[in-house]
Amino acid sequence: MSSEEKLQSNWFVYILRCGDGSLYTGVTTDPQRRLRQHRGEIKGGARYTRARLPIEIVYLESQSNRSSATKREAAIKRLKVRDKEALIFNQFEPEDFSC
Repeated sequence: MSSEEKLQSNWFVYILRCGDGSLYTGVTTDPQRRLRQHRGEIKGGARYTRARLPIEIVYLESQSNRSSATKREAAIKRLKVRDKEALIFNQFEPEDFSC
């Protein structure tokens, strides 16, 4: 990947639902690779998710850069579970979210 392509690459904020029903939030540039890591199929996933299989991506949001992705991740992590569930089901009002 050229440096120009890296500057234009998207970052994603994602929420996973684990086999026990818990939610895990993170950021990545490659959601499918990251999901495989979390499932333990390839090296690099979080121990938390590997211990709570099966998992699936239930929310994915594109961000223009790493900084905005990590700020959004932090905002989502501060939400209560019911608000995360509302976000997943597109019932959360955007103005209630600030990064």
